[in-house]
Amino acid sequence: MPTKISVLPLAAESLGVRSMCTHVETPDLRILVDAGVSLSPTRFGLTPHPFEFQALRESRFRIAEFAEKADVVTISHYHFDHHTPSYEDWLCHWTDAEIARQIYQDKLVLAKNYRSGINPSQRRRGWVFEKTGGKYAKRLLFADGCNFSFGGTRIRFSRPVPHGLRGTPLGWVLMVIVEYEDEKVLCASDVQGPMEAATLQFILAEEPQLMMVSGPPLYLADFKVTVQQIQQGFRNLEILARTIPVTIVEHHLLRDLEWRRSIQEVFKTAKKSGNRLVSAAEFLGKEDKLLEARRKHLFEETPPSQDYKKWAKLPEQKRRRTKPPF
Repeated sequence: MPTKISVLPLAAESLGVRSMCTHVETPDLRILVDAGVSLSPTRFGLTPHPFEFQALRESRFRIAEFAEKADVVTISHYHFDHHTPSYEDWLCHWTDAEIARQIYQDKLVLAKNYRSGINPSQRRRGWVFEKTGGKYAKRLLFADGCNFSFGGTRIRFSRPVPHGLRGTPLGWVLMVIVEYEDEKVLCASDVQGPMEAATLQFILAEEPQLMMVSGPPLYLADFKVTVQQIQQGFRNLEILARTIPVTIVEHHLLRDLEWRRSIQEVFKTAKKSGNRLVSAAEFLGKEDKLLEARRKHLFEETPPSQDYKKWAKLPEQKRRRTKPPF
C-alpha cells in the first residue's frame, strides 16, 4: 500500500454512479483522474431512481470540490462517465457549461488524442471537448504514450489499449501511472478485466503497489460480450489479484448484483497471496451502494413521488434539460 501517494475514489459504481473518478495526490501534485460521472438513462426499462440522482448530484459536487484544488486533470477517453461534457444534461450527467468550466478551468489537462487511435463517436466528442470545456484549460495536451514530470512526481500514460478486447467498436483508452520515488499507482479505466492479454502484460510489467481497474461487464454477458470473454477477464483479474498488493475493482463489473459471487475465486486468490481486492466503497471503509444494479428493487421498495413520476413521463430531451424533482 503506497504511503507517499494518496488515492481517494470520488465516484464509482460502488458509490452509486457510473464513474472511475479518482483523486491521486503526491507531495508535489494533485491529480484528478477521469473527472466524469453518469447514470444510465434506462436500465430494466426504468429511468433512474431518485436515490441515483441524489448520488449523481453528490458525486458531481465532490468532483467539483476536488477539481478546484487539482493541478492536473486527466481524460482516459471520451465516454461521458470519464470526462465532463459542456452541454446541459440533468438526466445522465448532472452538468452544464458552467460545471464543465469549473472542472477544467486553469488546469493542465492531459487527455486522449482524439485524432488517432480512436473510434468515430469519441473522435467527435474529443473535438467538441477541445472547443468547449478544453478551451478553459491552462493547457490541453494529448498524452498518448507520453511522460510528464513535476518535481519528484511522474505521470506516464500508456499507448492506447482496447476498451475491452481488441477490435471492439468502443475504441481505445489510456491507462495512467503516477509515480513518486519508489511508489507507483496505476489507473486502468474501461479495460474490462482486463480482457486483452497485451493490456494485462503492460500492467504486470509496471508492478504498481495499487491499481484501480474496471472489471468485466458481467451484466452484458451473452448480449454484447460472450461468456467466454467475461471468463477471460476474470482469469486476467485473478492474475492481477495474485500479483498486486491492492486492487480496487470497479465500474462495469459492479453493474451486476452478483459480482462478488462471480469472482469469489479471485477474492480467494488475493487473500491467499496476502493482497487486497476491494471495491472503491470498501477501500473507503463503506458498504457498496449498487444503485443502478438495484434500480428495479429501489422502485419497488421506495416508490418515487407523483411529481417525480410526472417528470419521468416527459420526453427524454426535456428530461435532460429539466432537473428531476427528488
